[in-house]
Amino acid sequence: MPLLNKVRTAVPGGPGGDTAPSLSRLRSALTLFFALDGFLFAGWVVRIPAIKQQTGASASDLGLALLGVSAGAVVTMTLTGRLCRRHGSHAVTVATGVLLSLSIALPALTHSPLALGLVLLVFGAAYGGINVAMNSAAVDLVAALRRPVMPSFHAAFSLGGMLGAGLGGLVAGSLSPTAHLLGLTAVGLLLTAVAGPVLLRQPSPAPPEAVPATDRPRSRSGSRGLVVVFGVIALCTAYGEGALADWGALHLEQDLDAHPGVAAAGYALFALTMTIGRLSGTALLERLGQTRTLVAGGATAAAGMLLGALAPSVWAALLGFAVTGLGLANIFPVAVARAGALAGPSGVATASTLGYGGMLLGPPSIGFLADWFSLPVALTTVAVLAAGAAVIGYAARNAQAVEATPTSCAPHPA
Repeated sequence: MPLLNKVRTAVPGGPGGDTAPSLSRLRSALTLFFALDGFLFAGWVVRIPAIKQQTGASASDLGLALLGVSAGAVVTMTLTGRLCRRHGSHAVTVATGVLLSLSIALPALTHSPLALGLVLLVFGAAYGGINVAMNSAAVDLVAALRRPVMPSFHAAFSLGGMLGAGLGGLVAGSLSPTAHLLGLTAVGLLLTAVAGPVLLRQPSPAPPEAVPATDRPRSRSGSRGLVVVFGVIALCTAYGEGALADWGALHLEQDLDAHPGVAAAGYALFALTMTIGRLSGTALLERLGQTRTLVAGGATAAAGMLLGALAPSVWAALLGFAVTGLGLANIFPVAVARAGALAGPSGVATASTLGYGGMLLGPPSIGFLADWFSLPVALTTVAVLAAGAAVIGYAARNAQAVEATPTSCAPHPA
């Protein structure tokens, strides 16, 4: 990842204070957990067709079983903030990393839709938990570094997802789901064993020049309201990701007569430009600041999706998908970072839950709207929500005044 070793600030905390190398090691370890999360989730997704056949599930049965992932994730996201406050975000990240690595092997061991749905509850719980915990840890580290490096963590997630999907596609024809997913378990446990001790040896770094709780300029209720605002911004972004993942290829093939291979490349192009956007996100944030990045990203994504949805040719639509990926790239990381700066782990949990809800809301909403109007018209709602994220981000620009509030979730007595 770029900028991994450019740590400028030594942060006091503990005997002698944290050193720049220790923060660099923390950043490297957290980056590995983000990449692992994307890698494991993508590896599961590419084996869904084989698991469907193995369990004998109908389309509706599979849909109900897959709700287990969503239900487990949403329930756990609302609880993980409390676990972080009690045990520390580093410990919770490592624990949920182990659970995610173990649970990814479970779907391949099932032979009925009911059993699949039950094990996916466990998998979803681990997935939701690690997302809140590692984002909480990242928020603390970003505050300590005094650099807007949050997008680099999410770029690692995107890169891990691309690697997991690509590798899964290569081995799908030669490995059974059981062998593949057990292999992912081994990889997950190995990488957790490598990165986990770094997190467990060091507490969450305290942000420099933290504002004492008694001096915070906003009330708790005010901060909570702002956290919801940034959660809504995350929802707007995730809505677009979910919609393009499920409907982008169909739009290219059905409405623009694209070759199936070209249609499949549509989402890949979107994911690639999103990764590129996140890799350059730190430099963009340092140059423009958070509010301008949110506004520019939302406006860019809105323009790109209008082109992608309404363009009369395949290549123009592909260009629109690519521009949309660049626009959406840094909105979610910035929204989660600002929610965490306002309210710590509970803020990250709220924003993540709302964002995940947007990813769940997107695909079915597009489907209903496509039935009522048309798929191109339905996809323009991605542009509408992206523009909405830009407007909300600008309206919430003054929330930056409270971002110095301490966000560490180091263990403390109950």
